[in-house]
Amino acid sequence: MVIVDGDFRYEIRRAGELIAVETESLAWGLIRGMRRPASGSNLYEVEADLDDAGLVRRVAVSYNRGPFTRNAAYESVDSFLRGYISAGGSRNDLTTKLGRYGEVDADLVIFRALTISHIRERGQTRWTGRIAAIDPNTLVAVTSKQSCRQRGNDPHLWIYEPRMGDSEEIEIDDSGLILRRRDSRGVETVLVSKEPVSE
Repeated sequence: MVIVDGDFRYEIRRAGELIAVETESLAWGLIRGMRRPASGSNLYEVEADLDDAGLVRRVAVSYNRGPFTRNAAYESVDSFLRGYISAGGSRNDLTTKLGRYGEVDADLVIFRALTISHIRERGQTRWTGRIAAIDPNTLVAVTSKQSCRQRGNDPHLWIYEPRMGDSEEIEIDDSGLILRRRDSRGVETVLVSKEPVSE
């Protein structure tokens, strides 16, 4: 895996106005992250274990909106992402198929960086495939077709299409960490701080 371990903080803005803050950490194969809106008490949290190839083995996600809490946990098993969602005392089991390369996207910036990192490790500058993507609002995992390509000859600039009609311009550093992302709706995500993992 190319991305270096560390603690990262992103600001998410639309038309210059801060709409959310995302903090993430990657250390020893474990991702922890959360996203909070600039106003309000809502919280989206993710914790994921990675295997030696940097693919998600297990992921737990949750969100809190006022008094309402929803949790989900998934595990990659035999080309499938299997898990459950629990909310309000009920539990629903879910299964979705993993794509050829086993990518999982839990809707934090670092998961996009991981996917691009794997594309670069394979020596590709263009890729289309299926990803098991977790919706941060419902926590439901669904397999969707996504595509990515390097923009021109610059290995630091990428165009990512997470779904039909949507696109993102992404700038990465040499390690594969995302520095800036701007989507087709005008939402911009910018890395504002990064720190090495403390021993």
